[in-house]
Amino acid sequence: ARIARILAGENDLTDDERRYVLVEDFIPGTEVAVEGLLDNGRLQLLAVFDKPDPLDVPYFEETDYITPSRLSARVQEQIREQVHAACSAYGLRQGPIHAECRMNAQGIWILEVAARTIGGLCARLLQVGTGFGLEELVLTQALGRPLAPPADMGAAGVLMIPTTAAGILRRVEGQSAARKIPFIEEVMIYIREGYELVPWPEGSSYLGFIFSRASTPQQAEAALRAAYAQLNIVVAPLWKGNVATRASANSGMASGESCTAV
Repeated sequence: ARIARILAGENDLTDDERRYVLVEDFIPGTEVAVEGLLDNGRLQLLAVFDKPDPLDVPYFEETDYITPSRLSARVQEQIREQVHAACSAYGLRQGPIHAECRMNAQGIWILEVAARTIGGLCARLLQVGTGFGLEELVLTQALGRPLAPPADMGAAGVLMIPTTAAGILRRVEGQSAARKIPFIEEVMIYIREGYELVPWPEGSSYLGFIFSRASTPQQAEAALRAAYAQLNIVVAPLWKGNVATRASANSGMASGESCTAV
């Protein structure tokens, strides 16, 4: 019944997609996101993003991305090799790719490989790892020009503010205090007051984003956690009636937009 309610809220599903449910095994382990560029079948890593928070069953929202990765150079090279093999198997040879992987005692598991760039505002993290904006990276590679990433540009992170309570958003307190935390660059709240909040898995939207920039990944992550701790999200009970819809609450942002969105 719960799955049926979730599917009922999706307007772009085919009849077959509504008729069948794919049940998959859960792969435990540490998860990372990978950004890269393929050039005639050769994969150049742009960034490996750590996801420090445990992402466990039964369902979860992504929370923070941190770059550069704190994984060893050897493990990052193993990730690159696995992603490269997956791209080759799919026949991908040119352009940007986005991948998601999990690592455990059994090895490195590919969760996703897509012929696209990182989704949403999280693309601005690539500036730290490469010295280029996302669009500049893609166009430079498409024009056949070489990329020479800088040796060290510090660290950065983003926290996607989760929707933890159902109801009507009244206000988000503590934003000024959050912005004053050292290494915090920006606190962005996208959902406006008066709109309905629906937690996962029925919902798919984030409240907003917090961005950090620091000298080390540890500082970037700690700043995000400290800033998030300053926020007090005030939610009122939902009384069914004339309330604003979640779709219009996003102010142009795709519902559920995250760092993995198209």
